[in-house]
Parts: sequence; C-alpha cells; structure tokens
Amino acid sequence: MAIKVRDYEVRMARNREERKQVRQLRYDVFVEEEGAAATEEQHALREEYDSYDRHADYMVVLHAGRIVGTYRIISRNAAEKMGGFYTENEFDISKIKKARGNIAEMSRACVAREYRENALVMRMLWAGLGEYVVRHKIAILFGVASWVGKNPVASAQAISYLYYNHLSPLNLRARVLSENFADGVNPKMSRMNILPEVFIDKDMATREMTPLVKGYLRLGASFGRGVFIDAPFNSYDVFVMLQTKNIAPAYQKHFLGKENALAGLDADASSGTMRTIGKIVSFPVTGPLKVMGAFVEFLLREDAADAEYRDDSKDEAEAED
Repeated sequence: MAIKVRDYEVRMARNREERKQVRQLRYDVFVEEEGAAATEEQHALREEYDSYDRHADYMVVLHAGRIVGTYRIISRNAAEKMGGFYTENEFDISKIKKARGNIAEMSRACVAREYRENALVMRMLWAGLGEYVVRHKIAILFGVASWVGKNPVASAQAISYLYYNHLSPLNLRARVLSENFADGVNPKMSRMNILPEVFIDKDMATREMTPLVKGYLRLGASFGRGVFIDAPFNSYDVFVMLQTKNIAPAYQKHFLGKENALAGLDADASSGTMRTIGKIVSFPVTGPLKVMGAFVEFLLREDAADAEYRDDSKDEAEAED
C-alpha cells in the first residue's frame, strides 16, 4: 500500500531506476557526508551498495518524484538466498533466527540532508514500515542503529543508558562480534557499560541519542549487548530489536484500537489475533483503511488530514512488466 501526503509518498521501490536512486541517496549520505569507505566503482557510479542489496526491498519516501528517504528491508527468505543477514557481520543473532514467526532486518536508513528538519519524511518511513509489518505478519524487526565516528566514548551516556535500561531478554539477545573488528581496532571498545550506572544522566543520554534511536525507544525496542566499531563505514553501531507484540501499548492502541493488538504475531495462524491481522491486510476494504488511518494519524500528526491511501499492487505489477 502507498500512503500519500500532499506531494509526498511512501511505498516500496518499484523498478531499477528507483532502486538506483536509493543507492545514490545512500552514497550522498553515507559516503560523501559521513565518510564511509567506497570502492572505485562506487565512486564512479556515485552509488552506495553491497552484496545484500540484490535481494533486498527498499522502502522509499518520494517528494515531487525524487527519493528523499529510504530503509532497506531484508526478509528471512531474502536472507536465505544470500546466506544470512547483513547484521550477522556485526552481531550474533542466532537466537533471533530461531524465533517463531516472520522476522525482517531493517538497515541503511537515511534521509536527504535538506529534508531532515522536515520530520514528515521520517514519520512517513515509520508509517511505511508499520504497514509492512502488518501486511507480512512480522514478529521481529531488527537491525543496527549508528552514530558517526569510530569512538563510542563520544556517546558514552547514551550507550551506557541503553545497557543498563534496555537490553533485550536473554532468550533473544544479540551479541556483538568484536572478533570481526577491522585490524587495529581494540576489541575492548565493544563494551556498552562505558560508564558506571551511578554516573548516568538520562537527560544527557537522550541528548546524545540519534533521532532514530529515540524513535526505536518510543516504540518499545530493546538492544543487543555490545557496540560494533564499523571502521570502514565510519560508524559505531548498537543492535536494535523490536518485537511487534511489544510495541508500546499507546502506539498499539492508536494503530489497532487496543493495547495488545499485536500480541499474537508470533502465534499460530489460527489464533484470533492472526485472524484480525488477516483482515487488516485484505485490501481494499473499509476496516484496513480505518486501521491505517489511525496509524497514520498518530505518526503524521498535523499532516494526517492530508493522507491518502491506495493499493499499489497493480502499479508494482505494471512497473515490473
């Protein structure tokens, strides 16, 4: 489903040209702006990509025909074709891969520089992800959240706060693979408890968090153990996991009408909740539009009155032809 707000639209990328635009946006943000390493070919093409892009889906926000925001999504099926998830280069996620239900990885989130003060773009990406979760019955979303640089001490308050307050449950907790650090990077830099708990100031920690980390926390996300120093990408990363059944109750109530609406996403398809979700993803019907209306109203706030919805499956089929 596509969601439009005036001349903005969020949906999945439909063709090669749009996928190319995504890679070009990522080059602008990650390589030129943030200093990630790139090959000669990537510099020549002005595109940022890796081997995981071949089977990945791209969630995109378009403004006046230009892609200005994106998320990369890798499903379990896509990961099986590629021999694993991108995140597995940095974290051991074996516990998550054993979980019941569908799982999906989200990565390479970015917004064009001139659109970052316009919170609408990021909120539309979240709305698109929410529709993806419901449509594909995703039990767990996961990925990494990053800061620019190579020294986590610069975000010591934020990272330590996550360690003491928001670690994932042991049965699903990812673990950093410090043995995969680039040569010359000290494995001890993978520690999350950079500061003793008594020194943590929540306000300072919040100021050090990126908007993406703050958004994940508001949704009820938890975090794996350890920090990965991605020296070639000029970033340090923490693992983030969102069990959709644990999305903050206030969000669920706005999205789906009750606080525990997503509680059965990892249950058998015969469960009452799964039957409800099945109704939600049956387009076009009145019920799903009401659900998505509540969802978008909560995320888009003052822009929700201008939101329009359409089933873009026909558009996707025409684009593939």
